[in-house]
Amino acid sequence: MSDAIQHECGIALVRLKQPLQYYFDKYGSAFYGLKKMHLLMEKQHNRGQDGAGIANIKFDMNPGERYISRHRSINDKPIHDIFGKINKRFGEIQEENPALLNDVEYLKRNAGFTGELFLGHLRYGTFGRNSIESCHPFLRQNNWMTKNLVVAGNFNLTNVDELFDVLLHVGQHPKEKSDTVTVMEKIGHFLDMENEKLYNELKPQGYSNTEVYAKIAQRLNLEKILKHASEDWDGGYAMAGLLGHGDAFVLRDPAGIRPAFYFEDDEIVVVASERPVIQTAFDLKADQIKELQPGHALIIKKDGKTTETLINEPTKELKCSFERIYFSRGSDVDIYKERKQLGRNIVPQTLKAIDYDLDNSVFSFIPNTAEVSFFGLIKGLEDHLNEEKIKQITVLGANPDPEKVREILTKRARIEKIAVKDAKLRTFITQDDSRDDLVAHVYDITYGSVVPHKDNLVIIDDSIVRGTTLKQSILRILDRLEPKKIVVVSSAPQIRFPDCYGIDMAKMGDFIAFEAAIQLLKDRSMTYVIEDVYRKCMDQVNLPKEQIKNYVQEIYAPFTDEEVSAKISELLTPPTIKTPVEIIYQTVENLHKAIPGHLGDWYFTGNYPTPGGNKVVNKAFINWKEGNNKRAY
Repeated sequence: MSDAIQHECGIALVRLKQPLQYYFDKYGSAFYGLKKMHLLMEKQHNRGQDGAGIANIKFDMNPGERYISRHRSINDKPIHDIFGKINKRFGEIQEENPALLNDVEYLKRNAGFTGELFLGHLRYGTFGRNSIESCHPFLRQNNWMTKNLVVAGNFNLTNVDELFDVLLHVGQHPKEKSDTVTVMEKIGHFLDMENEKLYNELKPQGYSNTEVYAKIAQRLNLEKILKHASEDWDGGYAMAGLLGHGDAFVLRDPAGIRPAFYFEDDEIVVVASERPVIQTAFDLKADQIKELQPGHALIIKKDGKTTETLINEPTKELKCSFERIYFSRGSDVDIYKERKQLGRNIVPQTLKAIDYDLDNSVFSFIPNTAEVSFFGLIKGLEDHLNEEKIKQITVLGANPDPEKVREILTKRARIEKIAVKDAKLRTFITQDDSRDDLVAHVYDITYGSVVPHKDNLVIIDDSIVRGTTLKQSILRILDRLEPKKIVVVSSAPQIRFPDCYGIDMAKMGDFIAFEAAIQLLKDRSMTYVIEDVYRKCMDQVNLPKEQIKNYVQEIYAPFTDEEVSAKISELLTPPTIKTPVEIIYQTVENLHKAIPGHLGDWYFTGNYPTPGGNKVVNKAFINWKEGNNKRAY
């Protein structure tokens, strides 16, 4: 991707269903769960590198014994830092008495992270403070074991203000107005209520306090707690939580915006944001892993009973398409096919851009994450070439000249490794001019790969959001090869609207497609459209989110996709380069054909899956119009 986009976040949950001694006897280690958690987090490091955290619950500990452990880090290598701290204690035990590392009961009583229930989190600090306090898992502590709550999630809510007011009305005083704290306190409020209700029911029956607490742990109704807590959440989420006594849950939003997958057998329950992560960690096949359904929660009771339970009635299923285009690991069997199909689907536009001159065109990709869609593009070009070869050979007649047949058959799409990112180059220089010059040299190009002034150069990218790196760096270095024409192919459609469900695309001014549409309106003396949209957005400011419409779509309505793409090409072409540049985008129709199971396309169409999305996009436009460089949520 020519511009790095960040994303919140990745989760991993591990529940050991057998006693710890079982794993020691079978796998030769008392740290089976911890090692699996480490692997699950490492395999999801693509989902968050600004911070990480892990929490662990030990079952059946005696009063006064520590049963919750947590480490968080915003170190440059947070996963390494966390597990280094955890393993330090085990290193001390080994120095004191190595035999104790084989004593499961001793480890559980004397070392952290030797419990049965783990929750891990990877974080991208998309906005706000990137401090240790912002790192998940969050912990809500209480002297009642069943009131202790650990929460971590991959989510963003659009209606934090409303939810915050609800907490105030029930008498709470949250320490800050953030969606994470608000969510935790909302769940915690109903967890407290359920505890009090059960206590008031059980205590008059003559049970001792110890017996009452044990029965509360058995009877806690997580389904009811989650229904009450989440009924007014507006956003995308895969929310995970642990209770101090051993219950756990993972809750997914009703539209399925954020992903969650799980596996269960008689030894373990595991949940992660991505399916191949679980496959790798536990050596499983794809069909052994289930997807947590939208609006449902995976509820894992302390006794090991696991159920997938309906919490909120699912809405129209609009799973995030960006998960498939870019964020999720391409090693997933379905994602790999989908990304290849994205490349195939843009072949007709690519051929048109090079005037069908495959003999004098070179194909490559930037960055490495675009490699799979590049394979699809090349496969599609090969299919096109094969059809052309059939026609040409047929024309040769019944007894063709073998040399002419050979000449036809040897035609191929020309593939080169055009650009290689210099991983060691860092842009520490802060002065704009010097920094821009350094940015322009982040990639090394392969000289001699293109015939100057004769070959077209076609580069495929995952998506083009802001276009900054494309303009400041990539197009400049490609121009050094002196191609006849540069064609940049985006495997995703034009990104026109902000996201408010966890991906760091929050401001209208960040989108080169929006800038292009605004410029087209100005070029054609249609600035009245901008004023009309602003007025309509302002008229809705005080409306409930359920009544708000996305009027920002009207900014793009006067123009075809091709007109916007042409203006983007003009805006992103550096004035210093000599080579003509054309930027082409995937169509939304072909996106849906490639990824039919993930139709969440609000980035491209403005069709938001929740009412809060319309509120956010209008606010984002108002901010842009008024010159407020801030987020709309």
